[in-house]
Amino acid sequence: MKELIETIVKPLVDFPEDVLVDVAEESDRITYKLNVNKSDMGKVIGKQGRVAKAIRTVVYAAGTTGQKKVFLEIVE
Repeated sequence: MKELIETIVKPLVDFPEDVLVDVAEESDRITYKLNVNKSDMGKVIGKQGRVAKAIRTVVYAAGTTGQKKVFLEIVE
């Protein structure tokens, strides 16, 4: 899943080397925290959050095969 997020986000940003995905796993959920360069936040979020919503949709769809819920947080 981590590789999927990186594959989606890296072509969108100006600083692909700054893309970092951290994983926090709890008993009932897995949270992926996406860190990007501060100047790339607008590109990852998109107008009215459309790009972020599309990324989340793909990640959630890929994560439905497991027993745990999958969440994606975009942080600076």
